[in-house]
Amino acid sequence: MTDQILSPHAEQEQYRDLFNTTIGEVINHVIRIIGADPSLIIPAGRILRYQKKAAKIRLQHEKGGLLVPPVMIISITSRCNLTCKGCYMHARKENPRSEMSPEMLTSIIDQAAELGVSIIVIAGGEPLVRVVEIIRIAQTNPNILFPVFTNGLMIDEQMVDTLTSCRNIVPLISFEGLRDETDARRGNGVFDRLLATCHLLKSRGIFFGCSITATSANFEIVTGDVFIRQMTDAHIRVFSYVEYVPMTSGSEDLILTHEQKKNLPGILTRLNQKYPALFLGFPGDEAYYGGCLAAGRGFVHVSPSGDLEPCPAASFSDANLTEMPLKEGLKSQFLQRLRDTPEVLTESAGGCALHENQEWVGEILSQS
Repeated sequence: MTDQILSPHAEQEQYRDLFNTTIGEVINHVIRIIGADPSLIIPAGRILRYQKKAAKIRLQHEKGGLLVPPVMIISITSRCNLTCKGCYMHARKENPRSEMSPEMLTSIIDQAAELGVSIIVIAGGEPLVRVVEIIRIAQTNPNILFPVFTNGLMIDEQMVDTLTSCRNIVPLISFEGLRDETDARRGNGVFDRLLATCHLLKSRGIFFGCSITATSANFEIVTGDVFIRQMTDAHIRVFSYVEYVPMTSGSEDLILTHEQKKNLPGILTRLNQKYPALFLGFPGDEAYYGGCLAAGRGFVHVSPSGDLEPCPAASFSDANLTEMPLKEGLKSQFLQRLRDTPEVLTESAGGCALHENQEWVGEILSQS
C-alpha cells in the first residue's frame, strides 16, 4: 500500500486540524491541572467551549478566502523597566515610533475576537506598564485566553487583587533558570523578588506560569528536575520555553544546538507526564505542522506601533492596523507569500526560521 499524496489544500486543512486539536489538548491539560477549584475551572471550561466555536468561525472565514490564525501575539509596548541582554524589542529599535492608543488596541482585540482568534498573547517590552488596558480588554472578552509575558517586577498586591477578577489572564513570569542565571541576565536580586511574586500570586489563587528563554548555555538547567521542582514548589503551573533567537550580533553561540533542539519536544513530553504542570515549546515542532506557523498559518504578530508582522522576531510588514482593519491586514500579499511556501521554513538553526532567512523574507516583502 502506498502513502496517500495529499493536495496542497488538503495538507493545509490537515495542519490546521492538528493545530486546533493541539490548542484543545493544551486547554484540557490546564483543566486537569486546575482540579476542582471553581474560581478557575469555570472560566477554563468557558474558554475551552469558545475555542471549539472559534475554530468553526475561522473555518467559515477560510471558505470565504480569509485565513484567520488561532493565535495572535500583540506586543503592546516597547517600554520596559529592565534592560535585559539580548532583548528582541531593544534590537527592533521601536522606541521612536508611537505605540497604539488605548482605543486602537481595544479595537484590534475586538476585531480579532469577532474573526475567531482563540488566544491573544500579550507581550512587550513590559506589557504591565499598560495593565489598566489589559484588564479592561480581558474583562470585555472573557472567552479569550490572554497569556501575558511579563518580567514580574511590577506585580504587587494591588495588581494581584485586580487580576483575581480576570481569570482569563495568565501571567507568565520570566525566569532564565535558577538564581545565578536569572540574576545574570535580569539584575541582582531579581530571582528572589520573582519567587516572592509567585508566592503572592499563589496566595490569591491565580493560575500563572513562567517564560524561559532556552539557550545552549541554560538548556540543561531549565529542563532539569532541580529547576522544575523549585518552580512547581512556587506553584508555577505553565512552563513556556522560547528558543533563543540571536537578535544581536555576537550571541549566536547561545542558539540551541542541533541536538538540544531535536531533543526538546521529547523532553517536554516527559515533563508533561511527570509533573503537575503544562510544558510548551515555542516555536514548536515546525516539521510536524508542515513548516513555520508564523505569518498567519498558526499565529501572527502585531508590533507596538500596529505593524502586522509574521512573528515577533521578524519585523517585516506591509500592513499597519492603525491604517486598515485586521480583516484587510490578514489579506496582506506579503503574509500570503510566506504562507504559500511553508516548506522553506521547516528547519532552523536558531529559534525562528523567519529570522534565520531574513534575506529571503526581505526579498519577498520587496516583491509584495
